[in-house]
Formats: sequence, C-alpha cells, structure tokens
Amino acid sequence: MRLLTNPMNGFKYAIEGVVHVFRTQRHMRFHFLTLVLVLVVSLVFKLTREEVIILLFTISLVLTAEMFNTAIEAVVDLVTQTYHPLAKFAKDIAAGAVLITTINALAVGFLLFPGGDRLKMVGSTIGMHSPDWPTIMIVTFLLLAVMITMWKVAGGKGKLLKGGIVSGHSAIGFFLATTIMFMSRKVSVGIMAFLLAVLIAQSRVEGGIHTLREVIAGALLATGIACVVYTVLSPVFPMK
Repeated sequence: MRLLTNPMNGFKYAIEGVVHVFRTQRHMRFHFLTLVLVLVVSLVFKLTREEVIILLFTISLVLTAEMFNTAIEAVVDLVTQTYHPLAKFAKDIAAGAVLITTINALAVGFLLFPGGDRLKMVGSTIGMHSPDWPTIMIVTFLLLAVMITMWKVAGGKGKLLKGGIVSGHSAIGFFLATTIMFMSRKVSVGIMAFLLAVLIAQSRVEGGIHTLREVIAGALLATGIACVVYTVLSPVFPMK
C-alpha cells in the first residue's frame, strides 16, 4: 500500500497510471490520437460551448473505460495465469464496456457533425460569425496538453510533469503569450508577454530540467498551434 504522506502523491500516482496505460496499451494510444483529431475538428466546425462539453464528456467516458479495462486485466492476471471461465468473463465484460462507450462516442460525433448538418452550417457561416473565445481557448489548450502528453510519454525520457523531450512549461508560457497577443491586438503587449514566456523557458534550461532544444520545441509547438487555431481553424481574434 502506498502511504499518501504528501497530498500531492495521490495526483502523482494518478499521472503514473495514465502514463502506464498510454505506454502499454495500443488502444489507449489510438484513443489519444483520436482525441487530438476530435479537438481539431471541433475547432474547424466551431462547436458551441454546450456541444464541446458533450464532446469532452463523451471522450472522457471512452478513456476512463479503457483505463478500467486495463486495470481489470491486470488484476485478473495477478490472481491467475491459467485459463478460467470467470477470468475470461471479467476481461470480456471490461472490453464490452469500452465497446459501448466507443459506440456512444461515434453516435455523439455523428449527431454533432454530419447528423446535425454541421457541414452546411460551416459552409454558410465561415467569416460571418465569431465563435465563443473562452471555448476556443480552452479547447486549444486541451489540444496542446494532449499533444505534449503524447510526445513526452512516447519519448520515454524524464517524467510527465518534469523533464521529457519537450518542455511543457515552455509550451504553456508561449501558448499564453500568443493568446495574449491575439486578444490585446497590441504589439507592445505581445512583446512583453513573449518576454515573460522566454523567462519561463530560460528557467527550465538553467535548472537543468530541459535542454535548449526541448524548450524551443515546446515554444514552437505551442505558438504554432495557437496561431493556426486563432487565424485559420477558428479565427476568434480577427486581426485589424
């Protein structure tokens, strides 16, 4: 049993569980990739805040079911390594739960996109209506977080919250700086925001947590995603 002497240990162990499932389960990696694609599509189709909430809840159900499936398989394998009908039923039922949540996710996706005539709506409203900027910003941040997580875990270097082949702190700093630049529409404010982001990146290098290449990778990834979303996929901050 793990002793939770530090309140943050519970959070750390939970992160370790997510990382383990991602590294060991091919289906989980596929779900994460699907999550990236779904978030991009939600930006392209300019979903409303309510639709994004439904979409995120549906995705969370699939990921949670996959993690429970992995946990049940691990417990069954711990109890017995030989064939037993009850062990088979336990694994089959857990896999069935994943199947049900996946079918539900497909149904939700169909109702939100093709079933809801979203293609026609997008074709007739591009450039005419501005989407809800808090929703766009949150979805973009989630997209960035998922991509950083996949990159860090796939790299197999360092930990998810510290180290790794890309700097998450640097990415968050430059994402916020880019967002501030688009929101303010002022060069001076944008320069100050990016200078603060550079200070964050520099602290990661000076602390020996990341190399210069890793903080640059995080900065480019975050800035690139933010610029593409805000100017191409869902131009929520039209520049004057």
